[in-house]
Amino acid sequence: MSEWARKIREGDARALARVATGIENGEAWAAETLRDLEPLSGHARTIGITGPPGAGKSTLVDALARFLRQQGKTVAIVAIDPTSRISGGAILGDRIRMQRHHADSGVFIRSMATRGARGGLARATADVVRLMDAAGKDYILIETAGVGQDEIEIAALAQVTVVVLVPGMGDDVQAAKAGILEIAGVFAINKSDHPGADKLERDLANWFSLGTGPSIPIVKTIATDNQGIAELLAAVETAAAARASERAPKLHFNSVPRLDHVGIAVKSIDDALRLFEGQLGMKVACREAIAQETVEVAMLPAGDSKIELLEPSGPQSTVSKFLEKRGPGLHHVALRVPDLNAAVEGLRSAGARFVNDPRRGPDGRLYVFVHPASAGGVLLELIEESET
Repeated sequence: MSEWARKIREGDARALARVATGIENGEAWAAETLRDLEPLSGHARTIGITGPPGAGKSTLVDALARFLRQQGKTVAIVAIDPTSRISGGAILGDRIRMQRHHADSGVFIRSMATRGARGGLARATADVVRLMDAAGKDYILIETAGVGQDEIEIAALAQVTVVVLVPGMGDDVQAAKAGILEIAGVFAINKSDHPGADKLERDLANWFSLGTGPSIPIVKTIATDNQGIAELLAAVETAAAARASERAPKLHFNSVPRLDHVGIAVKSIDDALRLFEGQLGMKVACREAIAQETVEVAMLPAGDSKIELLEPSGPQSTVSKFLEKRGPGLHHVALRVPDLNAAVEGLRSAGARFVNDPRRGPDGRLYVFVHPASAGGVLLELIEESET
């Protein structure tokens, strides 16, 4: 792991800010740092906040961040602002509306200029979001620039998009349906203490009741008073779970994949064997070093499957990074499939991410690792059934 990546994983906010700037400026060293951190990403909840100017998006983001911190969660705020014609930077640089969080090490705020990009995001937004994810943030709140009704790029980046509306625009719902309304995972009617909130809620409900798609949750909020924030976050979590279920790759095998082994990351195989061999009476069937993974393994048969103990043999090992982040414990689950290449092709077409390309292990079998972001947060290994 590079020095910059190590500092970021240790919680160095200055290093995180410096690398984010390097990514925005297209610097090669920053891109390399992001690649170094990539295996550690895929765990954050990314929430897009979009809507017309004056809807109170920043106030809502501020309230969400405050609520999440009360729950003990870490937060990154990526706020996209129009570009200053004088400096070329974000007009609202450092997000002065959110200064109350600046003394909180659990909140990282990054303001980015659009720099001419359309769609409400900056060109480097996706990479900066990935950086925040890899840095270990629990939640990433992405606030779009608020330039109009065409800010739809956020839907491809965020797991859930919250479209923020305010009373008084009910008559505009039908006209705006081809824009940001169609990307909503959740509607937030902010400033709902103002006249017209009930009408706007009815208009939204009536419009979606005419369609064939699922209904969209509508939550009333008063961000300035922290009202409706818990309900909004609950709706976001429900929408995220539903979307993950819809996107989960669905493959059909001639036979159900079977459990091959469970991988457990340990600091020392010898220490772990005191339990497995000494206390449980299990016997090591195979113990070897796998150079391509920079890891030493010990296989212990357990019925029709096995337990694989994994000890890193170098600091660059993914197991070493796993231990650094999470400590000893479940590292991955391995399943046997009849045709690995077919499984990979099907999973890729369904949007799954992979840690590596299929390759042969010491036993001659093809294997591949599915990224935790595509497998419910657990690293999944697929191994071809055949040994030929």
